[in-house]
Amino acid sequence: MKTSTLLKPWSSLFLATFCLVASPQAEPFTVKEDADTLTIRRGTQEVLVYRKTALPLPKGVNPVFARTGYIHPLKTPAGGVVTSVYAPDHYHHLGLWHAWVKTHHGARELDFWNIGGKTAGMRYDQTMAQSEGADSAGFTVAQSQYACDPATGEPAETILDEQLTVTVQDAGDAYLVDYDFTQTNVTTAPLELAAYRYGGGIAYRGPLHWNKDNSRILTSAGHRRADGHATRARWVEMSGDLDTGRGGVVILCHERNQDAPQHVRLWDDGKVFFNYVPAQEHAFSVAPGETVRARYRVVAFDGELPVERIDALWKAYVQDSATLH
Repeated sequence: MKTSTLLKPWSSLFLATFCLVASPQAEPFTVKEDADTLTIRRGTQEVLVYRKTALPLPKGVNPVFARTGYIHPLKTPAGGVVTSVYAPDHYHHLGLWHAWVKTHHGARELDFWNIGGKTAGMRYDQTMAQSEGADSAGFTVAQSQYACDPATGEPAETILDEQLTVTVQDAGDAYLVDYDFTQTNVTTAPLELAAYRYGGGIAYRGPLHWNKDNSRILTSAGHRRADGHATRARWVEMSGDLDTGRGGVVILCHERNQDAPQHVRLWDDGKVFFNYVPAQEHAFSVAPGETVRARYRVVAFDGELPVERIDALWKAYVQDSATLH
């Protein structure tokens, strides 16, 4: 099997001490699986929930939007919820997730993201592994991006087999959530990924009450929501008012990812939606039997994170390849 370069090879160094060491009094991380979810907790406090089955849809919403294979909620150490699902403007926005948008496979155009079109979709398949300890916990799941039957709109053919590994570490003032996935083309035809403004990399939908007055967006290049779209960024910080006070997320892009530092998709109207886009400028393809990989880190924090702190977190992230899997 051939391996490509959504994440290129890189050397293993150690994470900066302040990013790894948990307080001696801190409660351990745990993973619990049931029929519907995989949940990571710190002691009794929920950190994140991965959805093996779909959350109930709002009344009157088309059942096609009941998708699996995403994270919601994601919480800060104080318990603030920093994700949302089923936004009325985009029912297919689901906390933390990923899917390709503008693709071609043989004679068909497949959109794994906009599932309302019923050309393709994304799903959870099975749980592969779990790990837990005093300072970290995680799991690996198998997912698939599939083509739908043109006549029925039902899942028909798996195009990409995926393994997604999610791990959580304690950084003292934040949770570090690693979001690492591989995709293997299990068909006999290449999957062509067209240059397009969004899709492919990690995506994020912030709390629905965030707007231009109570939230902010800042990129590593100094761009804001008004001018950040289609720029490149090592990291993007999104924060705002929560029930627990101020808080938010920073999403870090590893320097070995495809076309890094990757372009970003941002909205400028006040709502907080974000996506790292590996093919925003340059199209590429995944050949039959080829495996590609991508890695991101999500920092869930309370209060404010100074730019210097975020830069340090990004540098520590890209200098270390140690994982729990």
